Amino acid sequence: MTPPKIDKYDFGKIFVDGVLYESDIVITPEGVFPNWWRIEGHKLHFEDIREYLSKTVVDMVVVGTGANGLMKVTEEVLKELKARGIEIVVLPSHKACEVYNKLKDEKRVMGVFHLTC
Repeated sequence: MTPPKIDKYDFGKIFVDGVLYESDIVITPEGVFPNWWRIEGHKLHFEDIREYLSKTVVDMVVVGTGANGLMKVTEEVLKELKARGIEIVVLPSHKACEVYNKLKDEKRVMGVFHLTC
């Protein structure tokens, strides 16, 4: 199974494998999960990604924090991923998309992308 590929990202839009998504998404090696919601819109809590991590094994989580990088990652996320031996990369979404695409065929990567802000 080939991991999903991000074709393009623009403010509020992301194309993955030719499909347009206009809401925040999670990408795992197994597929794309649209309409991703968080407990707090501009903070990433571990509870926001727990379900996805329970469905797949990953080496890395790439976090797209929005066009202007306004979504913040809580310490809880950093500590929990470290305890599980999972690397994390946190970047504004356009850069996070580039990193995800570069690494998706080398590692088992999960991407979580905030598309606005």
